[in-house]
Amino acid sequence: MASRRTATPSPTTAGALPPGEHARDYAGIALRYAEDVVRGKLVACRWVTAACQRHLDDLKRPKWAYHFDRWHGDDVCDFIEKLPHVEGDWETSNLTLEPPQIFILVVVFGWRKADGRRRFTTVYIEMARKGAKSTLTAGVSLYCLTCEGEAGPQIIIGATTGEQAGKVFNPVRRMVGMTPALRSAFELEAFTRAVTCAQNGGFIQPINAKGKTQDGWNPHVGILDELHAHQDRALFDVIKSAFGARKNPLLWMITTAGFNTNGVCYEQRSVAIKMLEGIVDLDHLFAVIFTLDEAVLDQDGTVLVPADDPFDEKVWVKANPMLGITPTIDKMRSDAADAKLSPHEEGNFKTKNLNIWLNAATRWLNMIRWGQCAAAVSWDDFEGLDCFIGGDLADKDDITALVLAAFREDGQLIFKPRFWLPSAVLDDPTHAEGKGPAPYRTWAAQGHLTLTDGDWVDHNKVEDQAVEWIERFGVRKITFDQFAAAQAMASRLNENYGNGTDPLAVILSKNARNVTDPAKELEARVKGGPRRLAHDGNPVMTWMASNCVVERRVDGTILPKKEKEMSPNKIDGVDALINAIHPAVAMSDDMGPSVYEERGIIELEIQDL
Repeated sequence: MASRRTATPSPTTAGALPPGEHARDYAGIALRYAEDVVRGKLVACRWVTAACQRHLDDLKRPKWAYHFDRWHGDDVCDFIEKLPHVEGDWETSNLTLEPPQIFILVVVFGWRKADGRRRFTTVYIEMARKGAKSTLTAGVSLYCLTCEGEAGPQIIIGATTGEQAGKVFNPVRRMVGMTPALRSAFELEAFTRAVTCAQNGGFIQPINAKGKTQDGWNPHVGILDELHAHQDRALFDVIKSAFGARKNPLLWMITTAGFNTNGVCYEQRSVAIKMLEGIVDLDHLFAVIFTLDEAVLDQDGTVLVPADDPFDEKVWVKANPMLGITPTIDKMRSDAADAKLSPHEEGNFKTKNLNIWLNAATRWLNMIRWGQCAAAVSWDDFEGLDCFIGGDLADKDDITALVLAAFREDGQLIFKPRFWLPSAVLDDPTHAEGKGPAPYRTWAAQGHLTLTDGDWVDHNKVEDQAVEWIERFGVRKITFDQFAAAQAMASRLNENYGNGTDPLAVILSKNARNVTDPAKELEARVKGGPRRLAHDGNPVMTWMASNCVVERRVDGTILPKKEKEMSPNKIDGVDALINAIHPAVAMSDDMGPSVYEERGIIELEIQDL
């Protein structure tokens, strides 16, 4: 195996390389795979389709911060196909990559920044077990150790236990041991607990999830294997926070579905899905999720396309993109037969063989319909209408939201939000651009999120906004959450703008009894689409809407909430919207079809100030 090129071709020369430098046209294979998936020629789930569509769309973007360099996409694939099989009985002695694997590698390594560094610094790959994730990752770790021109590259393989970390590291060690040309070309040496590269001073080493003992790393690549098994985020945080000194880092996460929807894996999965849906723009993140599809519903909740049947062999390839090679169809049939006889085996079959998360909360609002409700709503649209303000106030490290809502003559609900965040939040390294739960910096630069100086939200600015709306529009009622600052603000607004007998500002405690009616009204209007709801497409609000799950109770009440109490994925804007429309749906009978036409209004606990 010859030494490999480490220099990065310029965008003008990429693709004009001498023929035969690489064994196959891997970039072409990746392109055909993406096109076949998007066109429906290959069976794939919606998330794989979204990942393929993203690549195709990016290739068509004329002026952009990134460019696609097919040489780098080809090179990593060519390198890995020169590595040997280390387990099992195969027709060839060396690895042969399949189109789904080639697609992943070509996209991750082919997309480049203007200075030649990789575009993608975070990778999330989720598929069923026996999908050769560990073998692929072993090849990636060796390539990044030897071929990226990094000085002293540290490749860290992390897992919950040393044994699990060995699932990736042991193939690496054996590949080096079985390939003299690889050892010679890069001066590699394999040890029990490390592979070293004398040529550049780098190494590959496994570590386990005792995060508190793993500080001090300076990784070029951090690999997290079977992320679903991580009981806490200690190792994830240690590795991610250690990238600061590297200019071309890569966090590579591979996993199968699990049961812990409160863990770091499901959190990263949720981020990946929001990116694939286009809810948030995360140019640094590559994600692909091989799983079965859920049901497709219409605006009324009627099933248009049923969920994939886990026992239908035709859909197994969605979670197992190399079905027939690994795993074999006979193995899948055997596991499916066991699953039909045992509830325990059925759970394992769904999670491990089909990559379906169990115990996962269901998103509350239909985000496709939500997106269809986005329109050019301007402040002028609220002139002459009865308006309602809802607020969800915060102090430190959180977002404050105000929403202005009104009902047009045809019954359509329109709303437009404002958001504030303490600027000190962005000083935290966990909120650097490309990190954190959402792109706060980008939203602030775009004007969707207002930063206030210091560690605390400046409530004076929030109150100034409420006053501006009161003086410009016909505000009928202002509803705040039960929060100390909100009570003080409501008192001042009532003193200055109330009429004494009917307070303008009120406080609404968040509980199922209080929020059920406005929440169901919002739910129905989202399902009803643009005819019944219009918003300005604010990306902060869209992100928050996508974060909402709902608790449905036996008495018919519902409670929209975050998926878990301490989740960094905020819903403040949705709470503010519910507060805004609460008095509106309770006081009016002529706002179009409503859940209240079929039953009376529940008496709510409201505190007048």
